[in-house]
Amino acid sequence: MTLCPIALAVGCKKCTVFAICPVKGVIGDYRKQDETPTERQMRNEKK
Repeated sequence: MTLCPIALAVGCKKCTVFAICPVKGVIGDYRKQDETPTERQMRNEKK
């Protein structure tokens, strides 16, 4: 779930602090390119 207002408006990659944001994968919409949907699903099920 995306909670960051900037990520909701324009996306994480267009944010001015993208490079230093420590929570872009937690509250933003950023996902690693090499992460497959299956890996993402498995990680979410463990929570």
